[in-house]
Amino acid sequence: YPCSPHLAARIDNRPIDFNKIENATQELARRYDTVLVEGAGGLMVPLTGEYLTIDYIADKNYPLIFVTSGKLGSINHTLLSLEAIGHRGITLDTVLYNLYPTVEDKTIQNDTMQYIREYLSRHFPGTKFEVVPEINNLHQTM
Repeated sequence: YPCSPHLAARIDNRPIDFNKIENATQELARRYDTVLVEGAGGLMVPLTGEYLTIDYIADKNYPLIFVTSGKLGSINHTLLSLEAIGHRGITLDTVLYNLYPTVEDKTIQNDTMQYIREYLSRHFPGTKFEVVPEINNLHQTM
């Protein structure tokens, strides 16, 4: 069911099998140099009634790639997430700044990007910052 994992598990009447996730992750790590584990919906999404995605990341000691954007409200969303990441001692490897969807007025987008870059340099100095470019003519490239 397209909802948070804790609700999907309740609707399906079966708990999330964390051992299955761990075994699959370890098998992928055996085969590949890099494995990305994507969370569903964000850091604070509940996996169970008591256990959040951010708790899973912290417990596994995984380095984090955090994706944000320049939409109105993104500074607040990003800084709150960074506070939670720092509070749990998670290694913030990279912040990806997504320029999609394309906006005509880039004032907020550009200022938000600059603000987050400066915040990272002060509070997460080892963190990489990468811009995910706009994809133009997506339908023509496929």
